[in-house]
Amino acid sequence: MSVQFPSIEVLRFAAVAAFLCVTTNLASADDRLVIEPAEGTANGKHIVLISGDEEYRSEESCPMFAKILSQHHGFKCTVLFAIDSETGVINPYDQGNIPGMDTLADADLCVITTRFRKLPDDQMKPFLDYLKAGKPLVAYRTATHAFKGGNYGGFEWKNFGIKVLGENWHSHHGKHKVEGARGLIVRENADHPILRGVKDIYTPSDVYGVVHLDEDESTVLLRGQVLKLLDPASPPVTDGRNDPMMPYAWVKPYSVPSGETGKAFTTTAGGAVDFRCEDLRRLIVNACLHLSGEEVPEKADVSFVDPYQPSFFGFLNGEYFQERGLHPEDFRLGHSATTADPPPTYAPEPATAE
Repeated sequence: MSVQFPSIEVLRFAAVAAFLCVTTNLASADDRLVIEPAEGTANGKHIVLISGDEEYRSEESCPMFAKILSQHHGFKCTVLFAIDSETGVINPYDQGNIPGMDTLADADLCVITTRFRKLPDDQMKPFLDYLKAGKPLVAYRTATHAFKGGNYGGFEWKNFGIKVLGENWHSHHGKHKVEGARGLIVRENADHPILRGVKDIYTPSDVYGVVHLDEDESTVLLRGQVLKLLDPASPPVTDGRNDPMMPYAWVKPYSVPSGETGKAFTTTAGGAVDFRCEDLRRLIVNACLHLSGEEVPEKADVSFVDPYQPSFFGFLNGEYFQERGLHPEDFRLGHSATTADPPPTYAPEPATAE
């Protein structure tokens, strides 16, 4: 029996098809970071983390959380970044491009920490669909002012914060880059699952002003105490700004027009340097576990998977990020990437005796 070998033309076609298939798959993954759960730990759930802010280095904190959530807690994690439309590098100064928003279609949880984005309709649609489905949100720091405009789907996106999370950007209640913050547990809600194992939270980033949150509708978990210095040992200020203290972390229901009711957790803490605090990391991880329907342990493992050396917050510029040339793969498992601290723009006030 003779064997029929494929012709040269067929072989050439198959090779080209295989090449196109491989390169297409690679191209589709270049603009995002996907981290599978550690072997034998998969819980079958998918978290999409959306970074994209010019000030608080969410391009550093989101991959760090993706590694903790995937390797310690069994989630598949996809991290999305602000990608420069022309060069393909991570550039939070490109406010109009976060590729991969379509991955929200099969997400069980979304973590968002963007700042003043204005995305095209094809990127906003998956996010609006996610909200209409009433799926859970975990939001930190600049997510209160996640978007700066647009009315895609009839939703006023500049007011996403107040309509979904409970507050927009309002003010720096503490002096920016001068006064740190301490998160104090609200006693009557101390047994909430999100607070398990959370005892001591200090952040260099200051307390935000929160004045519109409906505290009857929300469950306030933490209040933010303004400190005199950027120092965890600093005493609180005594000028009346801690009486009362601002809401610092809370859970509330949300809904959007023609949508189901969902639940959102928000904290106004969340600069990349803030997450050197173990209990703040635990707060975020607990919120992810609780809102995705997973059991929250007494003390969730929030140890770093890869070395984490976060940059201090502050504005750089788009040119800096172009020169740095970071891509999502630079944050893959087994690798760490950080940006540089911004130029000094402040001088901490010295402690004074009272």
